[in-house]
This record gives sequence, structure tokens and C-alpha cells, in this order.
Amino acid sequence: MTRHDTSTPEPPDDPPDDPPVVPEEGLFGPGAVSWTVHADPSMLLGGLRALLLQALHPLAMAGVAQHSAFRKDPWGRLYRTASFIGATTYGTGEEVRAVVDRVRTVHRQVRGIDPVTGRPYRADDPELLTWVHCCEIGSFLEVARRSGLALTDRQADRYVAEQVRVARLVGVPAGRPVPRSVAELDSYTAWMRGRLLLTPAARDAFHFAFVPPLHGWALLATPARPLWGGLVGCAAGLLPPWARRMYGLPVGPATDLLATVQARGFRGLALRLPPRWREGPHLVAARDRWAALDPA
Repeated sequence: MTRHDTSTPEPPDDPPDDPPVVPEEGLFGPGAVSWTVHADPSMLLGGLRALLLQALHPLAMAGVAQHSAFRKDPWGRLYRTASFIGATTYGTGEEVRAVVDRVRTVHRQVRGIDPVTGRPYRADDPELLTWVHCCEIGSFLEVARRSGLALTDRQADRYVAEQVRVARLVGVPAGRPVPRSVAELDSYTAWMRGRLLLTPAARDAFHFAFVPPLHGWALLATPARPLWGGLVGCAAGLLPPWARRMYGLPVGPATDLLATVQARGFRGLALRLPPRWREGPHLVAARDRWAALDPA
């Protein structure tokens, strides 16, 4: 790997914006589509799909490979991501501001040079922030619908529009467009395809996702590893065909059908679990908080 001068110019950026004002009650209420989508058990598959999709942007993947401890602590990274989504979706204004401040602080410290393209990157680059945002909301929505969550097209558009608030909070400037509908999200993804690349780091991360570190009883006395591998395999099967081709995965109607059946099966099983096992603490607290505001 070539060493580069740290004085290499940084990627162009938009003028920094102050984060939008967050209402004291939080970003969303019980009537938001975001509450429905993010409470669904399909979010686990959607999150895995999002990570696999994000990795295809060489600069985003370089930042993860060079600065993230995902190999040493993959479960911690997943937990922090889930906690961010839970706080921004269900948290109070104070909780939203706290988690956003932490993310923006980390992003300001992540910068470097991609060894494949030679291009500089920084995690607070609006292009990368927009890509990560769109991979997440696109994956959550696509997987939820394919898993069986009944959403109308209007509700799907509302979800995409609601989540623009989160993109602005993490640092996408107000002057930079962010998709506000499913059609705009599809157009953005099609436009981004020419910028994507399966780098060695992305390929390694893909293979690592199937066999993350497990220790003690979880490794020796449970089927955790094959079950986890099955979930990652299902998430990979839910990727768009062009992304599966980049990873060297099979494409075609049979593959799509199998992934959909698996996703519906996973969601069906998860919905049979007691709510206390599948509902996150942010959702539980928000439901109680809003019920207290409107006891009727």
C-alpha cells in the first residue's frame, strides 16, 4: 500500500450547516411512518443489506476499513448503529441531539486516502453522508415491504421524506438535495452506480460478515454462527441485482423469490416472540411517554 502525504487536498465540501433545530418531543411521533418501519423486526435484515450496499462506495469502505473497529467489535458497531436509529426515531429532543453530536464528532475525525482510487475522503463529506443515508433508508424500506410489512406507495414516500430530517442532522447541508420520495431514491441510486466499485476491502468485509467472532458458549453450545450466516446470506439475496453481480452472487427470479420467502419467514418467526424481546428500549420509552401526554 502506497504511503501518501497527509497534506493531500481534502475532497471538496459544501459550507458547513448548523444542525436543524430538534423539537423537544423528538423528530417523530406515533403517526410517523418511521415509527412503523423502524419497529418492524425486518430491520435487522435491512441493516445488514444497508452495510453490504454502503461498502460498494470505495471511499465509504476505505473509511470503515481504516478507522472502524468492526473486525474486533462487529457487535458493538451494530449496537451503536441500532442505538442511533432508535434514538433519532423515538428519542426526545435531548436524546436526538446527544446521539447526533456523537456521530458528527466521530465523522470529523475520520479522513484519509483510499488506497484503491487514490482519492482523499472524509466521513463528513456530504456525498458520503448522502450515500450512507440512502443505503439505510432504501434498505429498511425495501426489506420491510418484501418481508411482508404492508405499506402503501404513499406511506413509502412519506417515510423517505421523513428521514430527510435525519440526513440534515448528521451533516448533509440544506443546499444539497436528498431524496424525498421512492422515485427520487431510485433515481439517486441509479446515478450513483457509476461511482461504485468492489474494492479488496469491500470483498473482505463481505466475507467477514458471514463469520464474525463468537466466543465461549455462543460459539461452542449454540447454532449462532450458522444462523447468523443465514441472515447475512438472506440480506445479500435482498440486494438489488446489480449489487449482487458486483459481489459475484447469483441473480435471477429464483434468487429474488428465495430471498423474499426467507425474509418473510424470518419476520414471521420474529413476530411470534414476546414484544419485550423484539422491541428496543427507545421504542418502549417513547410509547410510554406519548401515552402519558395523551392518556385518552
